[in-house]
Amino acid sequence: MSSTPANVAARIDFAGSARPTIGVEWEFALVDAHTRDLSNEAAAVIAEIGENPRVHKELLRNTVELITGICADTPQAMEDLRSTLTTTRQVVRARGMELFSAGTHPFARWSTQQLTDAPRYAELIKRTQWWGRQMLIWGVHVHVGIRSAAKTMPIISGLLNYYPHLLALSASSPWWGGEDTGYASNRSMMFQQLPTAGLPFQFQTWRQFERFVHDQKKTGIIDRLNEIRWDIRPSPALGTIELRVFDGVSNLRELGALVALTHCLVVDLDQRLEAGELLPVMPPWHVQENKWRAARYGLDAEIILDADSNERLVTDDLDDLLTRLAPVAKTLHCADELAAVADIYRYGASYQRQRRVAEENDGDLRTVVDALIDELEL
Repeated sequence: MSSTPANVAARIDFAGSARPTIGVEWEFALVDAHTRDLSNEAAAVIAEIGENPRVHKELLRNTVELITGICADTPQAMEDLRSTLTTTRQVVRARGMELFSAGTHPFARWSTQQLTDAPRYAELIKRTQWWGRQMLIWGVHVHVGIRSAAKTMPIISGLLNYYPHLLALSASSPWWGGEDTGYASNRSMMFQQLPTAGLPFQFQTWRQFERFVHDQKKTGIIDRLNEIRWDIRPSPALGTIELRVFDGVSNLRELGALVALTHCLVVDLDQRLEAGELLPVMPPWHVQENKWRAARYGLDAEIILDADSNERLVTDDLDDLLTRLAPVAKTLHCADELAAVADIYRYGASYQRQRRVAEENDGDLRTVVDALIDELEL
């Protein structure tokens, strides 16, 4: 009896990208303009907008996702999103709702949310049960084009060194069901409960990834490649690396800063590979600890820097990182956006602003929703 060799069965073609293009996916919740609770009206919103490849449905009927086309740089991506956002917000407001983006909603209850009618979502919930129904979370995904599959896994492993920086900057989910969780990013802790979600394995070759996917499919863990829900993952059909670290982002300025930082990090790692450098990799136990520290403490996290277990305050390390990436940002036409990263930790990240608003308003979490809506300036 013959069988197909694993290395043949597991082959995955990587489209590749001639240039380090970017694409952004930005998730929004719909909230009632009066109660500030979630509204399950996404289907009606999308139907009114009509056929638009820039506006997608998601797992829950309270969510719409805005996406860009393939963009050359951060300014182009932000302008692309601004255009779609303007149209979408007009439709949403006309229906008595507002757009809201954060990692979680301050007081909404998961049990009252409705699922989008689609076989893949139904199958997800059938399999994941209670944890799947808990996924009342929103995020931002950033794609960056990579020339060849051979570079993909080393870059992903290299990016994990900067995971706490990215999560701490974007952390916007301190609340869950009306209570302060004590975490800066409760979303990241929630999402990793799904099978195949969380931190990626630190493969160094594309062949290792192909064999992993082969095993996942053979054992029935996944049926399709996109069911691997890692925080950073390859997207072979698009020829990109997709970063899914970020909590939902409330405004275009911060989003532009985070997209610029992502673009610069990936291109910097790519260029270092081209120069023959062996990218530094941390042990998985350090990477896992850094994720937890950033989720728990946000911009106050003391992070692990390297395999030698050296530590540093994440904001101090960000200062040096932004200086080092400044020349890369100039070549990618995002110098202003990269510089704006520092404003996030100078003036307060979203989770800090949310807590401040709640404190100033005697714990009224509707005022937190108001503040997040107001931040969405066009």
